[in-house]
Amino acid sequence: MSKQPSSRRSNEPETASTANAPSLPVLRQRVLDALDELKARDVREIDVRGKTSIADLLIIASGTSTRHVKSLADEVVKFVKRAGMLPLGVEGQSEAEWVLVDLGDIIVHVMLPRIREFYGLERLWTVGDHDSAAANE
Repeated sequence: MSKQPSSRRSNEPETASTANAPSLPVLRQRVLDALDELKARDVREIDVRGKTSIADLLIIASGTSTRHVKSLADEVVKFVKRAGMLPLGVEGQSEAEWVLVDLGDIIVHVMLPRIREFYGLERLWTVGDHDSAAANE
């Protein structure tokens, strides 16, 4: 059973990069393998289904330097291309303090630790998760 494109792209024509796109679990594993290959630090996955229509999963990782951040993002792109998919976009490569790789249903953020701490994406996307978990106990 093939997965339909996310709702934000439903009105866009199907292209070679989306027609044979790997499933979410396959794409997720490719991203994690790429990050592991170059020793990304503090890799975190956040399921954002039901919170936004822009993606199903955010993957956030840290690099030790701008060169490491850029290399990690490049590796993610390389691994997903091997799976037969082209990224929808890559932003931040010139500064390489925070590189975003948009894979459609998965958005990958590779950041320097100080940038990651400053913007606090994990806190932003998990607000209320702990409160609702505590309320259910």
